[in-house]
Amino acid sequence: MSAPAQDPAVEEKPQKTEEQFFDDEGKPISKKAFKKLQKDKEKADRKAATAAKLAAEKAERDANSVDVSEGRYGKLPMNQSQERTDTKYEDITKIDGSRAGETITVRVRVQTSRATGGKMCFFVFRQGVSTIQGIITADEETISKQMVKYCVGITSESIVVVKAKIVKPVEEVKSCTVSCAELSINEIHVVSEVNVRLAFSLDDATRPESSYDEDAQLSRVNLDTRLNNRVLDLRTTTNHAIFRLQSAVCLLFREFLVERGFMEIHTPKLIATASEGGSNVFKVTYFKQSAFLAQSPQLYKQMCIAADFGKVFEIAPVFRAEDSNTHRHMTEFMGLDMEMAFNEHYHEVLDVLDEMFVYIFTNLKERFSKETETIKKQYEFEDFEFLPKTLRLSFKEGVQMLRDAGVETGDYEDLSTANERFLGKLVKEKYHTDFYILDKFPLAVRPFYTMPDPNNPGYSNSYDFFMRGEEILSGAQRIHDPEFLEERAKHHEIDLSTIQPYIDAFKIGAPPHAGGGIGLERVVMLYLALGNIRRSSLFPRDPKRLEP
Repeated sequence: MSAPAQDPAVEEKPQKTEEQFFDDEGKPISKKAFKKLQKDKEKADRKAATAAKLAAEKAERDANSVDVSEGRYGKLPMNQSQERTDTKYEDITKIDGSRAGETITVRVRVQTSRATGGKMCFFVFRQGVSTIQGIITADEETISKQMVKYCVGITSESIVVVKAKIVKPVEEVKSCTVSCAELSINEIHVVSEVNVRLAFSLDDATRPESSYDEDAQLSRVNLDTRLNNRVLDLRTTTNHAIFRLQSAVCLLFREFLVERGFMEIHTPKLIATASEGGSNVFKVTYFKQSAFLAQSPQLYKQMCIAADFGKVFEIAPVFRAEDSNTHRHMTEFMGLDMEMAFNEHYHEVLDVLDEMFVYIFTNLKERFSKETETIKKQYEFEDFEFLPKTLRLSFKEGVQMLRDAGVETGDYEDLSTANERFLGKLVKEKYHTDFYILDKFPLAVRPFYTMPDPNNPGYSNSYDFFMRGEEILSGAQRIHDPEFLEERAKHHEIDLSTIQPYIDAFKIGAPPHAGGGIGLERVVMLYLALGNIRRSSLFPRDPKRLEP
């Protein structure tokens, strides 16, 4: 019996498979998403094709166009002293409107640049503390658009050599120190290029302090950021002026003393014992023994007097291992020291120091006013006041002024920082001076080598000088009698064996003498009212800073 025939109506139909879609990473996506993806790809392909076409057309145009400025701009090869030409490089401070039309060459830093359209670029060029505006404009003959574009790309703080014509601006360029002239650039070549991001802009670093009161949104460069990036910070016109003025203080100190017969000396900074007899010294390994960094040249200055040098001075570093994190203390600073023999009274030396400071302040005012005015633009301050003959007060008189103003302090108690400042304020109000001398300090607060006052037990022939209420010089008549020196050293519990060469120098005869030590950075800080000694120290050293 044969099998029954299958009914075509009930024949099984094949199952329809659903179409799947995937993205570029092979992940399943919806049909709608797939269509959008394809559309975006087509759009991107068209955009890329258009960009390629435009680039090709531009490349063809560039290839066919002649750069009329070729050789007038670009980066110079690294200077390895390959050659020396007769090119005269101009000092921009010598440029003014009267020289309009002259073509000159200058080497400058690019402080800022600003493009105007595609055909013009403005620069502010800097040389030391001086700035001048530079302009480059594209034309049909000598300055191409390619050259202007290159200029726009020169980074701030790069060093460039510029050949330019001096022109007189339509309006005074108030933003530059050279305001009556500007430079129309003919050639510009990069000598040293900046390829890193600057920690801050020099515009921010030189902004007047008063401007922050007017606009709190302005970017302020704090002191730690400045010190961490000190080389960049030192490029500001303000810092250039500060350290030119610091240099001037040293110059005037040396100038005054040399003219009066003083000899400059250079004493050791590695010594066998603490020069002040205290514990605030840095101990270092010295082969198989220990040594110390000198707290001052004190002992050696006196030994030179015993050697009949008569009048000596030194400008050298001083080291103090004091863990003082204040606005006026550093662990290393520059000391301006002097020592001289006198005939009858230590006030002979005090007179020289008095005249010296008046000489320094007078000449800073007369010969370095430009630097002072530059600093004032950023750190506004009242001019430093001093008298032709410096005010002298005894320590007792200073204490009495404090007591009259309601401050309780002991007769033989050293002045605290707060009392120093307050006394400075009282002196300014009464005598109209920021500079004065306090004489006859209590013996107990002075070093072992200080001569006691023979007429006032408990006091000494010692003195401090003050600027704006802060001490900047400490000095005294020194003990020149070896037996008395030993007695005073024992009183201060100093081991005589550690200072024996010093004492021995007086055993072969020494004249009466006196002197003082000045903190250079403090003088500059207080003269300019900078508020922090780190601003007047090139690379400050304090308990928390040992670099850069």
